[in-house]
Amino acid sequence: MNNKQRKAFFAFVFTGLLLWFGYAQALTLSIESDYVITSYEVVLVLHELLLVFWLGPDIGVFIWSNKVANAELSDEVRTTAAGMMHTIDLFPRICISLMLTVGGILTEVVGLEHAWWQWIAILPLGPVWLTLVLIAYFKEGTSVGETVAKLDKWLRWIVVISVPISVTYATSIGRMDSAPWVSAKLLIFAAIVLLGLLARRHLDAMQDDIKKLGSTGSSDALNEKLIGSVKSARPYIFAIWAGLAIASWLGIEQPGSAQSEMRSAAVTVTGDLAEGGKQSWK
Repeated sequence: MNNKQRKAFFAFVFTGLLLWFGYAQALTLSIESDYVITSYEVVLVLHELLLVFWLGPDIGVFIWSNKVANAELSDEVRTTAAGMMHTIDLFPRICISLMLTVGGILTEVVGLEHAWWQWIAILPLGPVWLTLVLIAYFKEGTSVGETVAKLDKWLRWIVVISVPISVTYATSIGRMDSAPWVSAKLLIFAAIVLLGLLARRHLDAMQDDIKKLGSTGSSDALNEKLIGSVKSARPYIFAIWAGLAIASWLGIEQPGSAQSEMRSAAVTVTGDLAEGGKQSWK
């Protein structure tokens, strides 16, 4: 199996797993309610799976990158680690490209309505971004791949700039009053995309060094460059993981929403009843 075939195989397996897990989880949710899979359950599960398949492989990329920079390992092991690092890196790229579109649909389903002109941007964004990611990945090393990779990078910068502007505008007109946690998640997403761009500057510098490692073998100077690239990218990567953790918490707790206030009120009432029961027993 050559490199292109291996990439295609992993992409096919990833897509199959995503669909299978999504269907299984949506079916589980439907059984817990009315045995009917609703659009909300499907989109919610897809949103959750995108997070899982983003964070998990991203951690894998980080682990393999450290093996690449480990001078105590053989050159063969390090180049194999570089290949695994590159292969796994496709998964987070796919997930990040679809996250805004899926998130936009999910917020609409739960009651945060979007204007028609916003849908013009929300719906095509995921498919277009995913297409850029796949072409850049599978055509890497060609003129087409390089051009599409630049388009992908420009699109990420557009997201970094446009999302905070959109959130600021929506907040100023009161659109986000019922779901302030969505505003926070969007801002975190924009920050994560920015951190990814900054981390990529250091990790991309590894590519030429990895090629040298495979062709001429390791040297002290080459090892120092590889270690330096990984160390430079590390703070951005840790910040991305922290952002994903915070965004996950926001999605679960939804602070500032009516549901969150109802849960808080229920906890307070339960506590008061329990305290009252203790007093009566005394």
